Amino acid sequence: MTIAVTGASGDLGGRVARELATRGVEQRLIVRDVARAPQLPGADVAVAEYEDSEAMAKALDGMGTLFLVSGHEGPERVSLHRKAIEGARLAGVERVVYTSFMSAAPNATFPYARDHSATELAIREAGISLTSMRNSLYADVAPQFVGADGVIRAPAGHGRLAWVARADVARLAAVLLVEPGHEGQIYDVSGPHAIDLHETARILTKATRRAITYHAETADEARASRAGNPDWLVEGWIGSYLMLDTGEGSVTSHTIEQLTGKRPMTLSEFLAAEPSSFAHLIG
Repeated sequence: MTIAVTGASGDLGGRVARELATRGVEQRLIVRDVARAPQLPGADVAVAEYEDSEAMAKALDGMGTLFLVSGHEGPERVSLHRKAIEGARLAGVERVVYTSFMSAAPNATFPYARDHSATELAIREAGISLTSMRNSLYADVAPQFVGADGVIRAPAGHGRLAWVARADVARLAAVLLVEPGHEGQIYDVSGPHAIDLHETARILTKATRRAITYHAETADEARASRAGNPDWLVEGWIGSYLMLDTGEGSVTSHTIEQLTGKRPMTLSEFLAAEPSSFAHLIG
């Protein structure tokens, strides 16, 4: 069965495509720009955008399984996902492995977790089997939480999270895509242990050799400090921190180790493995 991979020219989708290529899996890379598609053995390329259901259906013709990378955050995100899913339905795709988010639910504190919940529902309503990867926040973006002054400002209280590296998520995705028994399953996907933002700052300090601290804001302080940005973006930023304060983002799972046989990286291990992720903090 050939597997289709969306977002193959991006970070996560590209990692998944490379993981599949090392396994000798035939795949179809769904991209918006053919020039940016990775050149991989056993892979062909099709061009389609999520908002074009007919193009997606054509690109997915003959595919049984689809790796659906969630689209960029924005007010139209769920609508774009639904159109992509409609394309998958028209093409006869039988299963979607979807990059969802930790604690996805209609009433989640984090607005984007609500978006992911709606997308999961749309896949099921289309009559397609869903394998949901409910990922924690990516370790890859942890350095981006740091302000120019070396301070992480967030209304996260003492909430904890188990940062997970995209590289580990990609390893897991490859397993879920090619091995049987994952149809209809929902997996919490996290790093090996949960830490708060104070500990996150200490780890970043050690990696960058620059003083980095965490300042716990109130929700009102957070909105004031982010004034001037679109409301939906501000509420998304704030919601990502508030979910830590409520405990919704603190789940620690053993999914990656159990299904891949290898423990995921800690935040410290990720930073050591991919120093380019924090180069802007020391440049």
